[in-house]
Amino acid sequence: NEYKSYLRMSSLLPFTPPIVKRLLGWKRGSNDDDDKWAEKAVKSLVKKLKKTGGLDELEKAITSQGPTQCVKIPRSLDGRLQVSHRKGLPHVIYCRLWRWPDLQSHHELRALDCCDFAFHLKRDEVCVNPFHYQRVETPVLPPVLVPRPSPHSFTSPSPVGGTGGPGHPTPPPPAVSGGQIKTEYSSPNNMLTDPQHQFSPSPNSNDNNSPYPSMPVESPPTYISSPEQQQQQTHDNIRSPGQGMIHSPMTPDSRPPNSPALPIPLTHHNIPTDFQAIQFEEPKHWCDVSYYELNNRVGEAFHASESDLVIDGFTDPSSSSRFCLGQLTNIHRVAAVEKCRKQIGKGIHLQYAHGEVHAVCLSDSSIFVQSQNCNQRHGWHLNTVCKIPTGCHLNIFNNQEFATLLSQSVVLGFEAVYQLAKMCSFRVSFVKGWGAEYSRQDVTSTPCWIEVKLNGPLQWLDKVLSQMGAPNLTCGSVS
Repeated sequence: NEYKSYLRMSSLLPFTPPIVKRLLGWKRGSNDDDDKWAEKAVKSLVKKLKKTGGLDELEKAITSQGPTQCVKIPRSLDGRLQVSHRKGLPHVIYCRLWRWPDLQSHHELRALDCCDFAFHLKRDEVCVNPFHYQRVETPVLPPVLVPRPSPHSFTSPSPVGGTGGPGHPTPPPPAVSGGQIKTEYSSPNNMLTDPQHQFSPSPNSNDNNSPYPSMPVESPPTYISSPEQQQQQTHDNIRSPGQGMIHSPMTPDSRPPNSPALPIPLTHHNIPTDFQAIQFEEPKHWCDVSYYELNNRVGEAFHASESDLVIDGFTDPSSSSRFCLGQLTNIHRVAAVEKCRKQIGKGIHLQYAHGEVHAVCLSDSSIFVQSQNCNQRHGWHLNTVCKIPTGCHLNIFNNQEFATLLSQSVVLGFEAVYQLAKMCSFRVSFVKGWGAEYSRQDVTSTPCWIEVKLNGPLQWLDKVLSQMGAPNLTCGSVS
């Protein structure tokens, strides 16, 4: 296969230097557009390495695929490398070229311990040896166990944990952690008290590989929404760890005595017959983005299929990796909105990798983000609005944390699960913020903003709700 690739590249690039041809012969994946861009990327790298004397080491690394030294190039000011019309992180570009054609972002890479110039070390030179990096696989989310509804009627949980008939309490579903079932009866309070179930940022959350500075989590520039939303927050079932634990109708006293946790590997053979395992599935489009001006939606929703999405103020109408707001028209647009749109510029970069969504502010003006999943992780109020300055990034959503919340909420019943729909989306305003410290109390008062709905979590939530059935609530025409 490598020899055929070499012959194909030789025929396509008759005037390419021999060293470039040899390196391109080891390229993974193939299509005409990528081949032309790959030639430019390799030529750019060869030109840099001729100055530093690392060309022989690069060819040795590519051909032997064994232990080699660092292949270093100078680090740019923003850490990225521009080749033709594309701009990306250098180690990602060459790892994609020679190892993983489907590599999406730097979140999927981790440097080996032997690499002294790894990208995350932020030294004056960066190593682009593709064999000094390893790929980090996306963790598999454990399924959510949902009680099978009775064939005769649906009974919602009672204040003591549900009823399976007169005087017979129904235990909650077994706790699922790391692909195992814990056969103890534990309330969500117990699960959050247990250090194994406390919320903490995942390994990718504190991402040292990011070229952008992350938002501080100790004292972030946060803004709480209107007092009415704060009052509503006190009635929510699920709170952030910094404000309180999940409220459960069960108490620690309702846990059966002498019931130690017994880890059992979770397979389709040992799932209890009274429960249905609902597995997460990645959708074709990982998110839908809708654009608003004040309280009016403008244009159609953008369906994102690529893991890297830029939402900017320019005018490309056909890119699959860019949602350009500049080409959207609105006959009712006012002067304040028009002025704000001109300042969106490069906008926001959304990255979806390993079940996490990261936002990077590329605009010259700050962006403002409201994400309940992010707020829960950091112990902030769920309606907190976080200001992201230019060049900074924030971890907005984490599938692992959502999976934990979803499993725990099943115990509380239909309404608690339904409320999690609010965590499956987030809002971003450009240039202008909103909240308690602003005259604009609601996002619909900001000139330009977007709403991003995460399709994977929403579809997972839908399957769980469908399995649970309708809640046992009385609702008449006069209620």
